[in-house]
Order: sequence, then C-alpha cells, then structure tokens
Amino acid sequence: MDLNKFFKAFADGDNDAVVFCDCAHMIVYMNDAARARYRRDLTGKSILDCHNENTRGILQKILDWFAADAEHNRVHAYFSPRDNADVYIVALRDEEKNLLGYYEKHEVRTLDESPFYQMD
Repeated sequence: MDLNKFFKAFADGDNDAVVFCDCAHMIVYMNDAARARYRRDLTGKSILDCHNENTRGILQKILDWFAADAEHNRVHAYFSPRDNADVYIVALRDEEKNLLGYYEKHEVRTLDESPFYQMD
C-alpha cells in the first residue's frame, strides 16, 4: 500500500480545513477543505506570510515547544466564532518521535444532526 496516497486520501476526506507545515513553516500540503476555505492553494509558501507579526511569533513558540519534548503534541490555538470551530496546532512526528512539522486543524463544534449511518 502506498502510504502517501492513503494519508492524502485521509486528509482530503476531512470536511474541515487541514494545513500541513514542515519545521521551517512551509506549507507542504493543504486538503481540499483548506484550499476551499482560503480560496487558493498555498502549498510551497510560508504559513508565516499568512499571519500577522504576533501570530508568527506564537507559531514559532509552538514549534519550539513541540521540539522541546516529544510529549508536547497539541495546542488549542483559538476558537473561531465565525466558523463555530476550535483550531488546534498538532505536532507531526516520525516513528522515533522526531518532529517533522505540524498541522493546523479546524474542528467544527456544530452538532451533526443527520441520521446515523445514512448512506443515500
């Protein structure tokens, strides 16, 4: 099995925006929901260019915190009232727990009221 295809399919299947960055803050992948949310594909660009000076500093502090301890893996960044979503920054680590980068994950709080197991 090609794990790259598997994980790309996993990310693209998420209805919420997910943006993957390396340790230099370069965007290495955006899922379909993220490209739609930001109305463009920012792959290959620095996520720091998408934020103000204060947020850039915060992102660097988070990355430093992730790098300091392999147990440091998730930060609740903020709540977006516009989207009714919590936004998290989550560490990406390899099998030896080396830091590869991080991703930004939006988790919508709105209750899904669709029927369970609806397939039609």
